Order: sequence, then structure tokens, then C-alpha cells
Amino acid sequence: MIALIDYKAGNLTSVKKALATIGADVIVPETPDDLADAGGIIVPGVGHFGATRALDQAWIDAILARVGEGRPLFGICLGMQWLYEGSDEAPELAGLGLLSGRCYRLGSASVKVPHVGWNSLAITREGGLLDGVADGSQVYFTHSYAAPLTGDSSASTEHGEVFASVVQRGHIGGVQFHPEKSGDVGLRILRNFVELAG
Repeated sequence: MIALIDYKAGNLTSVKKALATIGADVIVPETPDDLADAGGIIVPGVGHFGATRALDQAWIDAILARVGEGRPLFGICLGMQWLYEGSDEAPELAGLGLLSGRCYRLGSASVKVPHVGWNSLAITREGGLLDGVADGSQVYFTHSYAAPLTGDSSASTEHGEVFASVVQRGHIGGVQFHPEKSGDVGLRILRNFVELAG
């Protein structure tokens, strides 16, 4: 059972449909206690980092407890950025802090921000979430802020500058793009996460 966290930040319905397409059992927990039986947790999201404020301490404690038990956690777009220590988009607001570093605004005179549309993955570490995904695969992005390249980066993408587009540390991972809008490649990544969740 995959718990899909609803904190009113966008793409819940489309992620739910994509998970149904690959045959995953999904619940949308109403309270933090509903995470108790989840095999894995997905934090989706689009928009401003400030939206993560809706994930209050009770949700944070429940998510961290499940992660501490070894249950996989997967962030999508804003949900991935929330896994870090914070973001310059809402500097006063802490992230979950499971991954080191802060997210920052994409900025280059040569490209348009937000970064919207299809772009390629440069895979730096195979397997895990990227099992069966080819280097150079195209996925769909829509974002203005990005995560730094660190030892947790499994793939990068370039839009004026190079940023982390897939990250994974053990059973914690995320993608900056929208797998639910990225065709077969996105479904493969979601399937890999569901398999990680058992």
C-alpha cells in the first residue's frame, strides 16, 4: 500500500492515476496515524515551497517514523525539494532535512525560467529508481527552483546550469520532474519505487 500525501500542492490526481496504471494500491491518508500501514510514502507537489508548511510537526514525525522503520519515501518536484534542508524560495521554512543541501532558484540569462517542458536525464548512477531507464531519456519538467548536485544525485539535467533531477539515498529518493506526465519512463520510475516498497 502506497500512501500519497495530500497537502493541497497540486498534482495528486494525476499521480494517483499513474499509480493506478501500474497496478499500485494507493491510499490518501487523512491523518498522520493513517501512515502506520503504508509500505511506502509519496510526497507529490507543484508550486511554492511555502506549501510544505501544511505538513506540520505531526505529519513530519509520522513520515520520519516510517522512514526510520525502513519504509521508502519518494518526493516528486516540490516533494523532492522538501526532502532537503530547505529552499531559498521560502528561506524561513525548514525542509525535512533527510538530504543535505538547499534548493535554489535556477538563474541564467540564456534560458527561460520557469523550466517547463521535456528535457533529458544524464544518469550518473544506475539502478534503484532508475533501473531500466536509459541515459538520455526525456522527462517532463515544470519548476523554477532546483536541488544541488551531491553524492545523493543519480541523474542530472541541464537548463542553463546543471541540477539534480533524480536523487536517491537508500530508501529515500525523489525526482525534480513529473513522472506522472513523463510517459513510459515516468511509469517505470514509479514502478521501481513501488517495487522498493514491496
